[in-house]
Amino acid sequence: MKVLLLKDAKEDDCGQDPYIKELGLYGLEATLIPVLSFEFQSLSNFFEKLSHPEDYGGLIFTSPRAVEAVELCLEKDNKTEGWEKTLKEKWNTKSVYVVGKATASLVNKIGLNFEGENCGNAEKLAEYICSRESPVLPLLFPCGTLKREALPHMLKDKGIPMESVTVYQTIPHPGIRKNLRSYYSKQGIPACVTFFSPSGLRYSLRHIQELSGDSIDQIKLAAIGPTTAHAVAAEGLLVSCTAESPTPQALAVAIRLVLQPLHHC
Repeated sequence: MKVLLLKDAKEDDCGQDPYIKELGLYGLEATLIPVLSFEFQSLSNFFEKLSHPEDYGGLIFTSPRAVEAVELCLEKDNKTEGWEKTLKEKWNTKSVYVVGKATASLVNKIGLNFEGENCGNAEKLAEYICSRESPVLPLLFPCGTLKREALPHMLKDKGIPMESVTVYQTIPHPGIRKNLRSYYSKQGIPACVTFFSPSGLRYSLRHIQELSGDSIDQIKLAAIGPTTAHAVAAEGLLVSCTAESPTPQALAVAIRLVLQPLHHC
């Protein structure tokens, strides 16, 4: 059975996307089609803030892109040496909070210690931060233009100071329509379509509906988490399953249950 994953490819150590690998273990044939692109912005302003760890109580990363923004800052004008020599150590004396394993592994790569990676979403991370912090200095939060307001609001309610800096914007992937048309013409209508974010849903849903025609009702719609599931439901569509946590394993289990219920022990 065919599963369409509306996300970009991420290779694991074996050079295979972990979502394709996990679904493959259940005999499901998954294909990835990227629906989002990212444009970075205000990096010099961000690096100026990164260069003054003494002004902040710590860092918050809720997406891999925010960490990539740090990497881009360091690559630009060859700032890696200064990071390795002093800045990294200074930030490591403070709290660095992350959501999710993908973000955590990138934070690890730039040499920072982190906590909170098991919080599945920004709201849970906010609860975790509130249970740990009573800082005088603000937490620095690099984010995208589409950030949800839950985390900033929760911290504000608890009196935890935070400074957001927008470092990227989310735009539709330029090849969405062409790639989806090509998939449908070669593979036919998938048994399941998985959405990975509200913005990914917004940019791809019209094309999916157009290409699926009347068969849209037969397609199982899966969501990577509650925020995305809510966005699917808000479109008046039935969410067949939501992953218990935003991981390849949890998504594969959820999809398998709706596509192969008879195999479930």
